[in-house]
Amino acid sequence: MTSVGLVWAQAHDGVIGADGGMPWHVPEDLAHFRAVTGSADVIMGRRTWDSLPPRFRPLPGRRNIVVTRSDEWSAEGAHRAASLDDALAQATGERAWVIGGGQLYAEAIEHADVVQMTRLDVTVDGDTRAPRVDGWSRVASDPAVGWLTSRGGIRYRFETYRRAAR
Repeated sequence: MTSVGLVWAQAHDGVIGADGGMPWHVPEDLAHFRAVTGSADVIMGRRTWDSLPPRFRPLPGRRNIVVTRSDEWSAEGAHRAASLDDALAQATGERAWVIGGGQLYAEAIEHADVVQMTRLDVTVDGDTRAPRVDGWSRVASDPAVGWLTSRGGIRYRFETYRRAAR
């Protein structure tokens, strides 16, 4: 059985998106995302797929599973799934990473055992929020205290959460 992880970047108030995209640019977070997801399967909603720059679709080196209700939808390099359960059934390997969007995160968090969050020290307007990680334990933070600063001046840190014992 494939285990499930969630990976996202969030600003204050849990904002993860605005108008179908990320309302910030933190290159270090993009590199972290690539390192976390590695060569594992990635599961995303169709709008997240659409938000990726065309030159990055499909995300290279990873099996891209796209959840959509449309039976007609297809895209080169993507594997269509009708639901999160269908996507998880298609996943191979030890871990699959759910990479967005908000609705899929909210559904998938019940299946996950790890969350890799980039916490951004910024307040932005947004229309999509991350699920809360109440009841989860933060097991790692880089840096352990304080913040790193991106080339663009945004302060951030990488945090790892594990589900508390059920």
